[in-house]
Amino acid sequence: METYQNTRQSHWDAVARKRDTWRGMGSWYHRRLIEIYQFLVSPNQRVLEIGCGTGSLLARLKPSRGVGIDFSADMIERAKLRHPELEYHQMDAHDLSGIDGPFDVIILSDTVNDLWDVQRALEQTKRLCTPHTRLILNFYNHLWQIPLTIAQTLNLAAPMLHQNWLTPEDVNNMLHLAGFESIRSSQEILWPLPLGGFANRYLVKLWPFHNLALSNFVIARPAPQPARAASVSVVIAARNEAGNIKSIFERVPTMGSGTEIVFVEGHSRDNTYEAIEGEMPLHPSTPSLLFRQPGIGKADAIRLGFEKSTGDILMILDADLTVPPEDLPRFYDAIVSGKGEFINGVRLVYPMEKEAMRTLNFIGNKLFSMAFSWLLGQPIKDTLCGTKVMWREDYDKISANRSYFGDFDPFGDFDLIFGAAKLNRRIVDLPIRYRERTYGTTNISRWKHGVLLLRMVAFAARRIKFI
Repeated sequence: METYQNTRQSHWDAVARKRDTWRGMGSWYHRRLIEIYQFLVSPNQRVLEIGCGTGSLLARLKPSRGVGIDFSADMIERAKLRHPELEYHQMDAHDLSGIDGPFDVIILSDTVNDLWDVQRALEQTKRLCTPHTRLILNFYNHLWQIPLTIAQTLNLAAPMLHQNWLTPEDVNNMLHLAGFESIRSSQEILWPLPLGGFANRYLVKLWPFHNLALSNFVIARPAPQPARAASVSVVIAARNEAGNIKSIFERVPTMGSGTEIVFVEGHSRDNTYEAIEGEMPLHPSTPSLLFRQPGIGKADAIRLGFEKSTGDILMILDADLTVPPEDLPRFYDAIVSGKGEFINGVRLVYPMEKEAMRTLNFIGNKLFSMAFSWLLGQPIKDTLCGTKVMWREDYDKISANRSYFGDFDPFGDFDLIFGAAKLNRRIVDLPIRYRERTYGTTNISRWKHGVLLLRMVAFAARRIKFI
């Protein structure tokens, strides 16, 4: 190993000196890498880059604390001169004992290709992680070995020593061995040369072109560990649901260290507000809050409920009780155990009661779930099930970055799903048995909201998939 490392240190020192006066054809590739990482990593996070080179990628991410390490002294010397506002250390990725964490994001960009022991290097990062830390790796596709070798021979690309040429399956297995869980993967950069915009943004996302991409990306998180008992807020948007209020109080279970119910009444034509107001003193052991919705739409109501709630975990329960409140502890267990970080209810697995969902709605939901699963890179079997569960700290980040997606989702489901995907959170589907309404009628318009769903697909494609 020592000979291997010394050879590579000398090699990358020479490359650093060469780049002082030489510009190859790799600038378009690195420019596109920066664009991808800027999408994946929000500003003002604590970021560690392993194998940082001269530090250009780390600097462009605008971290609140940015630390770069590289075993090439010449690379680190240039990084410190170009980006003095960040921390840079000459250090071997196989021993990170000299670095203090934690970090929100740890990046290995074209680094695992060059490591002696990838698993050991990944294990070194565990000490620097929190449960929400994201590990992001990109590495070359083996199909590009010959083109890259030709480019190096013609002095068009920086020379490389013998590479590991790992497959995504190899990397996922090493992540598993090192105590990480892969969340999603993608293929990026089809044409690392001028005029590659259309190919790199659109074609590379489509079959069969994605198989020809130059770079594989993998996003992972530390393997989940059970969390402490947490408090829960069950947020209920209630419009024309007076007949269900008594059942809600009787059926919502106590979870974690304490459970509160937060009602947001939305301009009902019946006496929903009065029904809630009347039930609250009859259930003194159930902490509850009641607010009148100032705006319109379920999304507006849920946001107000989240803002006023106090729990560590935020749950949405539809007031129509088509998702039984008795199922909520399963959502609690899934998020507290770490199995998922955003738990999404699914109505499309178990058979439904006869009138629970109309046939065209069922077919539409199936088609949209396929579209959104492809767009988000994680399986989403049911986008419009009202029951969704997340940590408050994640919702706060989604809310702070809401401007990225805009504000035209009347349901609120897509705002949360898109936000969780943008944060690279582990989304887990939890099947439930969907029940028939026993009071009132649905507030969903099949055709009007179907058109809106199509707009959501197009919007997600622009803002998440084809970046």
